[in-house]
Amino acid sequence: MDGTATDASTPPTANAMRRALRRARDGVALDVTEAAVLLQARGEDLRDLCESAARVRDAGLEAAGRPGVITYSKSVFIPLTRLCRDKCHYCTFATVPGKLRRAGQGMFMSPDEVLEVARRGAELGCKEALITLGDKPEDRWPEAREWLDAHGYDDTVAYVRAMSIRILEETGLLPHLNPGVLSWTDFQRLKPVSASMGMMLETTATRLWSEPGGPHYGSPDKEPAVRLRVLEDAGRSSVPFTSGLLIGIGETYRERAESLFALRKVSRAYHGVQELILQNFRAKPDTVMRGMPDAELDELVATVAVARHLLGPTACLQAPPNLVDGEYERLIAAGIDDWGGVSPLTPDHVNPERPWPQIDRLAERSAAAGFELRERLAVYPEYVRRGEPWLDPRVLPHVRALSDPETGLADPDAVVRGLPWQEPEDLPESYGRTDLHTAVDTEGRTGDRRADFEDVYGDWEVLREQVLAEGAPERLAGDLREALAVAADDPTRLTDEQALALFHADGPALDALCRIADDVRRDAVGDDVTYCVTRNINFTNVCYTGCRFCAFAQRRTDADAYTLSLQQVADRAAQAWEVGATEVCMQGGIHPDLPGTAYFDIARAVKERVPGIHVHAFSPMEVVNGATRTGLSIRDWLQRAKESGLDTIPGTAAEILDDEVRWVLTKGKLPAATWVEVVTTAHELGIRSSSTMMYGHVDTPAHWLGHLRLLAEIQQRTGGFTEFVTLPFIHTNAPVYLAGIARPGPTARDNRAVVAMARLLLHPHIPNIQTSWVKLGAEGAAEMLRSGANDLGGTLMEETISRMAGSAYGSYKSVRDLRAIAEAAGRPHRQRTTTYGEVPAERQAAALASDGHLPQLLPVLD
Repeated sequence: MDGTATDASTPPTANAMRRALRRARDGVALDVTEAAVLLQARGEDLRDLCESAARVRDAGLEAAGRPGVITYSKSVFIPLTRLCRDKCHYCTFATVPGKLRRAGQGMFMSPDEVLEVARRGAELGCKEALITLGDKPEDRWPEAREWLDAHGYDDTVAYVRAMSIRILEETGLLPHLNPGVLSWTDFQRLKPVSASMGMMLETTATRLWSEPGGPHYGSPDKEPAVRLRVLEDAGRSSVPFTSGLLIGIGETYRERAESLFALRKVSRAYHGVQELILQNFRAKPDTVMRGMPDAELDELVATVAVARHLLGPTACLQAPPNLVDGEYERLIAAGIDDWGGVSPLTPDHVNPERPWPQIDRLAERSAAAGFELRERLAVYPEYVRRGEPWLDPRVLPHVRALSDPETGLADPDAVVRGLPWQEPEDLPESYGRTDLHTAVDTEGRTGDRRADFEDVYGDWEVLREQVLAEGAPERLAGDLREALAVAADDPTRLTDEQALALFHADGPALDALCRIADDVRRDAVGDDVTYCVTRNINFTNVCYTGCRFCAFAQRRTDADAYTLSLQQVADRAAQAWEVGATEVCMQGGIHPDLPGTAYFDIARAVKERVPGIHVHAFSPMEVVNGATRTGLSIRDWLQRAKESGLDTIPGTAAEILDDEVRWVLTKGKLPAATWVEVVTTAHELGIRSSSTMMYGHVDTPAHWLGHLRLLAEIQQRTGGFTEFVTLPFIHTNAPVYLAGIARPGPTARDNRAVVAMARLLLHPHIPNIQTSWVKLGAEGAAEMLRSGANDLGGTLMEETISRMAGSAYGSYKSVRDLRAIAEAAGRPHRQRTTTYGEVPAERQAAALASDGHLPQLLPVLD
């Protein structure tokens, strides 16, 4: 294996090189083949390539307001642990427990050791604490697991989080975290304690990981697909993220080009890649790859120049200055605009044989190339200026204390000192449009979209390309007659092919399908149409998650934003009880100022005011938010919530339980697997839940089938679902529709087919199928009752989420209204509890006396 990229093909022809260089000079988009050609530019061709790359870089710096500036971060390097579960063949950073013991070192740096380094760095004016460590060492080394257990940490991420908080509070340095492969949930745990995070992609060449002898063979965390998923999860979580390539480890030129294109794709989709590091391989003694030649400087220079052309003028490109033998001017000429972290205190622990250059010397050499060296923070200026959602409000004051508000760069006069880091203790004060639950019906929303529509949801154009590439669903030509016969005889025997054929049924076949589903419904639960007297309480609509289907979420400063106080929440619950409610359903936005314990406070406040009411609250997304903010496991958080008064949870935030669709619908919501983890954990603790599916946007019948099969499988394991709720997509004000990506909701045919197939595919496991009068209206809901549904949901009393999206069917239904819908379907009606039990006579009488109407509106303010 050679440190220079190798290709089986012959070198590019002179014509191919000339054509690629001309296209680069002209600013024409390059393809993978042309990029691979340009990576091989040498001599005059390389100088030509660098000149055009430098022009692209200079245009970007001019537009950013810092022409002629090259940046660096003054940092300390904190190797929290050198244990790692991977076995990269070029690495000297990772070690084994025996070597650490012989050197008199612990399995992890102790808190005192971490803080000593950080304090000394702060004294020297450093502003970044670069925390680097091996991937999940406790999964390979018992000694690591024992150390964590002995010190009270569930896992390595918990220790990283704890040390980050102490660094912020006791030294003022800004943590930049490099813990390796992280899950989506890990990002939620670490974002509140860090300014930025990072992980090198290194390469997308799978063979270098999968084939014996490859540099990443035997390293589970180096699988390219896994690392790309991490980059995407960082973008979805709005984390300013550093990534990059390690060149010269055996990849071909085409593979290197493909890696750059993969980084560009992630960067375009989420706008969260704050910088790309282009690092050249350097062989190290005592490694498997010690005999492999170093990547030549020309290789690095060409890679920088090609990366600049591919990533464009706004990209920030870095090359570590300690790995290029003083050839700084060549890298500047190739298009870099950053030198990365440079420490006056600690060595580069990954490349310990390569000392950092002196900062004064780096400034001199940069000036010789025509550039002024300026200090930045661990997080790049663009994200400093944007603030939320890229910087968590708990770490934002720490960033602002060290930054120049005009440029977003480091403030050279800032004093580096610790500041308090803490979770908010209470729910934010009541503010904003707290009457929105009624005003949405009389006055409507202020505008059809948020002011940050073009930025907060990611790149709409990338999303359009993705959806178009997937194409429209194929109408299957399966044997409908045979499928209908199986459904009528025993729906549990329906194959996937038969189910998909039935999902496409229309005309007489659809009528037959709905009759069969209605017969199954009658056999399963009888003719009663059930309903619940309940009140929705959406305690805040402030949310920065970035769900592209959601028209409810607002920024703090938006005209329609609001947050209720604890007293207002309890007052609304008490009002609901007065008019016969048996349940309150409480959900809210993921408010950045909401403490993780606020959910406990909300449940407790309602139970203290109205002990007999059923608290049905907190979606799986809210559960994960609460757990990550408190540092509790999902299980422990749910147990605390139960002790605080939580009775059941809504199975919302499901949308479609297929990440292919979820990542189109939502930028930052929890993955399908995490949703499943939350609801199954809740069921294990005796907390039952509903289940839902939102359909009619960018999904297909194949997605509906997979979703329903998954719910049936969960129910067979846990028995915890009380019902399945169909949620037709309301498109009118949904961002993903306004951007021209989603369909305008499901058709009437879709609605009938989904309800009927839900009845058949979930039989006999989930007996209750609920239709939504909020989304379909009275006539539509009655039609669904003839298609397999048996439940109408609740009176709601207030409903803001669907109304903000554009639903035209109001915010509440009276008890008589719901009974009329059942009668229109030719069926008897029955009030139920949340878990489909009998309602006490006193509650029924109260509901009938008030007809489920609230007696008065709450005031806007306390």
